[in-house]
Amino acid sequence: MPLGVVMKRAPGITRWVPWSWTATAVLPGAAPADWRELRREGETIEYHAATVPLELHGAETEAYVHGLTAKEPSVFIVLRKVPGPRPLRVVLATASPYEAQDYTDSGEEIVERVPMTPGLKAWVWEFVDEFHHEEAFVKRKRDKKRVDLKEDGVGDPRIGALTDVYASPTLKRRRLQ
Repeated sequence: MPLGVVMKRAPGITRWVPWSWTATAVLPGAAPADWRELRREGETIEYHAATVPLELHGAETEAYVHGLTAKEPSVFIVLRKVPGPRPLRVVLATASPYEAQDYTDSGEEIVERVPMTPGLKAWVWEFVDEFHHEEAFVKRKRDKKRVDLKEDGVGDPRIGALTDVYASPTLKRRRLQ
């Protein structure tokens, strides 16, 4: 589904940061856009920054359920800093909080959380209802086999004594006289 991303530019709080940029809303089914101005109130401006595809995958349904059952179901917008008058580029939008977490790990991208619209929430729930299969948790059990009784594969046959375990193996050469 094409998803428009609304970015808001507001005056910064300190003199070192002239502008504060935040993702504030999403527009499901939006047409392509490139920083089209939507609304202006004084120095605060809202832009339709970009339209990116919101893709849902059958393997990610557990993450979608986790996101939809949160206190406030959200879409996560991944942004990247770029030079120029518009300091952020919209990389992607995702409904998976797990994928959003992966993008925050690198520290190179900025991830903004935007509340889902009711229609978008219904669309994601419909996808989850169709493709989600609850998997029962199965605890792994240990073998009863004792693996500590035999030192199998310890050491190198070229090392003579057990005390020389950390020595590097060398080939014995006969001296020619």
